[in-house]
Amino acid sequence: MENHIGELWSIFEFLNPGQLGSAGRLRSFLADGRGSAEVVARAVRPYLLRRTKAQVLSDLPEKTEQTLFVELGSKQRTAYDELREHYRQELAGRIGRLGIGRTRIAVLEALLRLRQTACHPGLVDPQRIDDPSAKVDVLLEQLEEVVAEGHKALVFSQFTSFLAIVRRRLDERGTVYEYLDGRTTDRQARVARFQEDPDCRLFLVSLKAGGQGLNLTAADYIYILDPWWNPAVEAQAVDRAHRIGQTRRVFAYRLIARDTVEEKIVALQDRKRELAESIVRADESVIGSLTAEDVELLFS
Repeated sequence: MENHIGELWSIFEFLNPGQLGSAGRLRSFLADGRGSAEVVARAVRPYLLRRTKAQVLSDLPEKTEQTLFVELGSKQRTAYDELREHYRQELAGRIGRLGIGRTRIAVLEALLRLRQTACHPGLVDPQRIDDPSAKVDVLLEQLEEVVAEGHKALVFSQFTSFLAIVRRRLDERGTVYEYLDGRTTDRQARVARFQEDPDCRLFLVSLKAGGQGLNLTAADYIYILDPWWNPAVEAQAVDRAHRIGQTRRVFAYRLIARDTVEEKIVALQDRKRELAESIVRADESVIGSLTAEDVELLFS
């Protein structure tokens, strides 16, 4: 169940028609609060068999996850605040006239641009490619320390343009690294080099292209540069290193720009996934169920 509670209803309507009532009735029932969710959980539990990684791979080394909050510099802060105010005024009027349903594409476009600006202003305006980026500065500082201590690290971003900026900075420093995105054809060769070459200590990976199906246990540090709507996608990325074959403790860091839409995305994930967490598991996507109040929160 990655998107919404309706997915659970459709599965049970196929397996045992009528057990959960109608989809509309289920939504209304769950809207009553957590007590209602617990009733549904008891109803479906006899039909579920779930084994978490912690249960079946108890010998795996410990995994530590931490959020690193990054303060934007003055120039990047100004660029972000100006863009946020522009979209806030534009969308408020549009939602008032057309409603949230007919404005969803515009909301997604605005959120994308704000998320990109929180990473680096150059992702929105190519002429600002040389502007400072708080995330890049923090990342490079972290990587320098990790590599100096003899560790290997994975760096994930959903924006290949952001990874290109990081690559440029690494090239300037003469740092050896590997890279993989959706256009990479020799994936296994890239993986093999990172896994086996002691001089190649960094692997830059597109979150969606390399978040699944790769075995990268040579790494014990992971950096996720920008939050994804569905936390299950981020968890899959972390599991590229925290899997069978890993012998060292794994450290995963999520870089979140403070006082930006990224903080709001994390807060919205926590709020929206409580229902799914209480019934099945915590990997509900929130983007498909944004309300006008959610939009107000994201752009506040």
